[in-house]
Amino acid sequence: MSPPLRVAAVSPSFCEHPALRAELLALFPHAKLNLALKRLQGDELVEFLGGHDVAIVGLEPLTAQVIARLPALKIVAKLGTGVDMLDGRAMAERGIRLGWKPGANALSIAELTIAFALVALRQMGSTNLALRQRGDVSRRMGRLLSGRVFGLHGCGHIGQQVVRLLAPFGCQVLACDLVEHAAFYAAHGVQAVGFDELLERSEVLSLHIPLNSRTRGLYSREVLARLRPDCVLINTARGGLVDEAALHERLSTGALAAACADVFAREPAFDSPLIALPNFFGTPHIGGSAVEARLAMGRIALQGIFDNFVPTPGLPPFDEPT
Repeated sequence: MSPPLRVAAVSPSFCEHPALRAELLALFPHAKLNLALKRLQGDELVEFLGGHDVAIVGLEPLTAQVIARLPALKIVAKLGTGVDMLDGRAMAERGIRLGWKPGANALSIAELTIAFALVALRQMGSTNLALRQRGDVSRRMGRLLSGRVFGLHGCGHIGQQVVRLLAPFGCQVLACDLVEHAAFYAAHGVQAVGFDELLERSEVLSLHIPLNSRTRGLYSREVLARLRPDCVLINTARGGLVDEAALHERLSTGALAAACADVFAREPAFDSPLIALPNFFGTPHIGGSAVEARLAMGRIALQGIFDNFVPTPGLPPFDEPT
């Protein structure tokens, strides 16, 4: 009979949820919990996970260097859909299995996307600031979301939830994706377009693509310059997709109407110059921070301890197109 798995839950998002803690301890009474709720990396992460067979992680960076120092590690159970913090090649070389499934937080992120679109189009961030500072609140004109051309870069689990939520607004929805979603597009009136057309036509452009070698820095200075000046750019995917300095320049000069982001290249983004701009609205990576989504993601991570696979670099999820 095999000895029981030694499980360490390092993700603060997992450990702060009482139901998830209870369900883990019911399965593995001696599981180690990160009750300090501190996000660990490097030496601290190695120390916490040392000697354990299973790691339940969220945004913790399991780099090749970290993995090399964890000889006991056999399974990584992932809370959340992004895997850019995991070195898939190092995991594959060691035969470390990944417990992962997409889509658990799709509705939560989709709702935030719609909220961002409304906040930006109606200038709620800047007008709220003006109100609190007793500034000029007269003649502040926004735009309706209804009837806008809404572009989606990526129409997987999250993008498709955005499409469903947009239905009452009567938007013309464009989608650019490497994967064919013809049946979904036909059922929901979505127009499939190429990247160039997506940039040229979108009045609201929302990013729902993974961060990988093909997409890192994709929204460069040159790409941002191709957006309509009245466009609202929304990023709830990963901060590394967008050149933040170039975005700041476009916003501060009025070359781009507005932008909203839940993700940044460095988080938390306390020192990001974007935060001070009146036409930028940011949140601290709260896309999956709905009670319902957190519970669903945590339970998928728990299931990942038993239902897992050895990743293949270059194939989903480590080079997932949507």
